[in-house]
Amino acid sequence: MPFTSMELMICCAARELEDGKTVAVGTGLPCAAAMLAQRTHAPNLVILFEAGGVAPQLPTMPVSVGDSTTFHRAVMATSMADVMQFCQRGMVDYTFLSGAQIDPFGNLNSTFIGGTHDKPKVRLPGSGGANDLASFCWRTLIVMKHDAKKFAAKLDFLTTPGYLTGPGAREAAGLPAGTGPHRVITDLCVLDFAPETKRMRVKSLHPGRTLEQVQTATGFELEACDPLTTTVEPNEEQLRILRTEVDPGRYILGRAG
Repeated sequence: MPFTSMELMICCAARELEDGKTVAVGTGLPCAAAMLAQRTHAPNLVILFEAGGVAPQLPTMPVSVGDSTTFHRAVMATSMADVMQFCQRGMVDYTFLSGAQIDPFGNLNSTFIGGTHDKPKVRLPGSGGANDLASFCWRTLIVMKHDAKKFAAKLDFLTTPGYLTGPGAREAAGLPAGTGPHRVITDLCVLDFAPETKRMRVKSLHPGRTLEQVQTATGFELEACDPLTTTVEPNEEQLRILRTEVDPGRYILGRAG
């Protein structure tokens, strides 16, 4: 069955979420991935929303983190302060983030592009809760479009910490040991981080993509895992659930051709 790059990315993200784990999500692709995981291999996945919904049973795709559906049959209807406290206490396994730029160590920029902080060429939304989530959740899943401007050797501004400058840097900055970026999921491939260097590397290529394509779309040198695998394609059941239960209105799926 044919699928879009958006559907492939959602299925890749869903596979990273294990049954019985906790994940802090926003709307869009992360929420679609969490909903798909719940409806397939992870029925006991606990979803948290920044606005305070904890463990809802999502009937439909929410349009914002404060949408009433994010509290539907939830265990708790609490606050942003409580959700952030759960992260600080080490109770949240996964979170999803994106950004305008990412560097080899998984650091993210969502503050400005070009110029200076006071006089940027492009002003971006800023951190929101991204810095908190990436600092304290155990594993950060990053989802973004793959191009050389976004995958930059040096960020214009460090909004959200990845592995900072490499091994030991997070801990030296006071962040909890064992936390950090886990996967980067793009429209070309899935990347992880080498345990020894904490640098990004290619874990699997999406069907029909080549390592050369990925390197051309990256502003720094990438290594590849050995063996380098091919990303598993979505199956018919996953696509059916995505299209008929998770996002029948095509709010997210409609973004891809």
